[in-house]
Amino acid sequence: AEMQKFLLYNSVEPEELSTLRELNTIEICKIWSAMSRHIYKQLLQKKVVEIGIGSFAVVPAQATVAEGKVLPIERPMFILNKPLKMFYNLESEEAKIPDETPIVHLDFEAIAARTHFRHEILEHCVQETLLCFAEALRENKEVEFSFR
Repeated sequence: AEMQKFLLYNSVEPEELSTLRELNTIEICKIWSAMSRHIYKQLLQKKVVEIGIGSFAVVPAQATVAEGKVLPIERPMFILNKPLKMFYNLESEEAKIPDETPIVHLDFEAIAARTHFRHEILEHCVQETLLCFAEALRENKEVEFSFR
């Protein structure tokens, strides 16, 4: 499946990152910014967005307000796939996605329509960034991946 390629036994070879090497930082940021907007729109529609190493989802949570009152809220979360967590021996908060939530994959065609990049470039950029992320996990490096 899609996720297998992120279970790394060896380092990522430079030729596996050919698209990232051709793009400059600004272009990579533009691509991820378009991805981010796309994911945000899906979350607003109460969909789960699967991106290969895990899913973005809106999950039920509780917020404690004044006098210990608890308020049910929903919060956006990134949930790493279980096999990936086990493979890299990671711990993370368990999150329960409501069963009826529709799951969607990234629509590179739709994202491409809003950028000046071809959808293959978008797809390769995202896959290669996730490979770098997987390699950082494999080498136990600290990673900061921020989305607006």
